[in-house]
Amino acid sequence: MEQIETQGLEWYAVHVRSRHEFQVAERLALKNINAFLPTVERQRKWKDRKKMVVFPLFPGYIFVNTTNESKNLLSVLKVAGVVRIICTLPGQPDPVPDDQIMSLKKLVENKGELDPYPYLTEGQIVRISRGPLSGIEGILVEKLDKHILVLSVDVLRQGVALTINAADVEKI
Repeated sequence: MEQIETQGLEWYAVHVRSRHEFQVAERLALKNINAFLPTVERQRKWKDRKKMVVFPLFPGYIFVNTTNESKNLLSVLKVAGVVRIICTLPGQPDPVPDDQIMSLKKLVENKGELDPYPYLTEGQIVRISRGPLSGIEGILVEKLDKHILVLSVDVLRQGVALTINAADVEKI
């Protein structure tokens, strides 16, 4: 078993082979590498039946919690199914802020109706102030008389949308 340093742990977005998110998460766990794969449950219909199926929220991506040391990053890259660690500059992986990961975890645990949403850079940043999702920050969008909170994951340039009660948010 490889030993991962525990100081300076940061979350990184990892691009994985198409439809290999669950297998990569299992392989990372076997190597004692902390991974987070946000998932959603959706009903799928076939001709003869309906079934609830679990899908990755961000297809092709998984998050790993490791240090920026080359030996630890290399141990992630060696896992079968991993394509690359997301970098803005070559060789410099971009950490995902802890608050974005914690908010994603809270949204996934709540099992609300989540939908992938395009990445936004403009709009009003708000924080949910009441209810089980209190503390989650995102961008407030109004769509057909509904208020939607969009949580953006900067590194992936993707977001997640959740319908909320506008009375439950506060301006930051």
